[in-house]
Order: sequence, then structure tokens, then C-alpha cells
Amino acid sequence: MAGDADRVTDFQRRVYAALERIPLGKVTTYRELARELGCGSAQAIGQALKRNPYAPDVPCHRVIRTDLSIGGYSGQTEGAKIEKKIRLLGEEGVPFDDSGRLVDPSCLFFYA
Repeated sequence: MAGDADRVTDFQRRVYAALERIPLGKVTTYRELARELGCGSAQAIGQALKRNPYAPDVPCHRVIRTDLSIGGYSGQTEGAKIEKKIRLLGEEGVPFDDSGRLVDPSCLFFYA
């Protein structure tokens, strides 16, 4: 883990710092996080999240797609990793339906 943390780029550090501002029980979108960081690419955000060596303490699981679907987790878009993301969010009070869509839009977090 320390080796992974040693290879974190400045961009990734900015992404991870922004993640830490998402409150428990809230989620944001890849697009909103990109907007907050002045980054034109939600995909670049996703790549930084995929490489997060501090997960789940730095809560990359709190980022979902703009269409309010679950998105990815640890580089996966289905299977055990996504089930873990849904479970982590459920434990935080963020509900998803059986198709993996956010049930309660009041759980969305927007940076000020």
C-alpha cells in the first residue's frame, strides 16, 4: 500500500482531497467532481478513482454516474466490486434500486 501511495500524482491528490469533502450519506457524480477540480474529463476522474490506494477511507465509492447509476468501483463495473460499493453506500444511508440507480436524489452532493 505504501508503494501505491508513493506513486500518487498531484492530480490524484487533488481528486482524493475533493473526495474527502463528500459527507457521509451523500454521493456526487464524476462530472460534478470534474467540474469542482476544473477538469474537463469525467473519465480522468474515474481513472484517478480506480487507482485510489486509500479506499475506502478516501471515499471513492461516493462517486456515481451523472445518470444516477452506480458507475464503477476499483476498475470494475459489475460483480463483487460493485456489490461492495452498493453495500458501502447502503451502510451510509444511500439507497440504490435493484437496477443500481440512486433512489433518493436528496443524497446528491454538489460542491459549493
